[in-house]
Amino acid sequence: MTLTSSADRARRRTAAGPSRTESGRPTAPRRQTRPRSLAARAAWIIVLGLFLLFFVLPVIWLLLAPTKSDGQILRGAPFSPGSLDGLADTWHNLYGFQDGAILDWLKNSALYTFGALVITLVTGIPAGYGLALTRFIGRRLLLTITLLVMLMPSAALVLPLYLEINAVHLDGTIWSVILPFSFFPFGVYLTYIYFSSNIPADLLAAARIDGCSEWQVFRLVAMPLAKPVIALVGFFNFVGNWNNFFLPFVMLPDSSQYPAQVGLSNLLTSSSVFNTSAGVGNQIMRPELALAALITIVPVLVVFLFSQRALVSGMLAGATKE
Repeated sequence: MTLTSSADRARRRTAAGPSRTESGRPTAPRRQTRPRSLAARAAWIIVLGLFLLFFVLPVIWLLLAPTKSDGQILRGAPFSPGSLDGLADTWHNLYGFQDGAILDWLKNSALYTFGALVITLVTGIPAGYGLALTRFIGRRLLLTITLLVMLMPSAALVLPLYLEINAVHLDGTIWSVILPFSFFPFGVYLTYIYFSSNIPADLLAAARIDGCSEWQVFRLVAMPLAKPVIALVGFFNFVGNWNNFFLPFVMLPDSSQYPAQVGLSNLLTSSSVFNTSAGVGNQIMRPELALAALITIVPVLVVFLFSQRALVSGMLAGATKE
């Protein structure tokens, strides 16, 4: 008896029809994976190139600009590095503007932002907890008002807030900035969503059965489980208040009280680059403006890194047992 070749066996299987499994069902034909076409790869390269062009290159230029003089920025290569001496001269010129006003502006920003952050967390987190886990008269109306205020642009509220602050004679003080900064309905709604969807009601009921008061339930049970949303509310509130320009500009009459963002506008108007009526011998040029912008960005980056750690640690809290 002769052995049939592999080609004959393959020909017989083809003539017999599709192969079947042990249950008698035909097996599905194997799909051949097609390589990605050149057009798709070219599209991805174009998209990444656009992101590089519009986002990364301006940041690189901003980092290199304080290390050069204004003449080097205008006549030299845009991405050529400068020197440490150039950076020292830029800082000396920036610090010399109004006798170190840049440091006063940073201190004011820290005072306004962190002061408002403390008030926001102390009031907003319990408010979201109360809206989510308690039932009282007017709860639905209060939640609706919170949503409506969230939809309103913050710039539209500046004038009514100024009239209210002026009515209680607080305009021109630090409270004229801290109190409006503390008004953060988005944080209340974010906390409401978290407590209503991620905190089991049976856990809170068990704590009440064990003899905990409502304050102890909130402080000992709900708060440790709410670390992610607390960090998130704190981060959003800090970034929004640090970058806020219009409200402090309206509330504060004296430049010594300005936060960093309003101080940057003062630098722009004092520079002959953007204001032709400024003095010719003014030392605030493009390198100084770039360095001031970088200095005001650094606190936001630092808070972002620490908030990321708090978010991760809060999400992992209680996941393991010691």
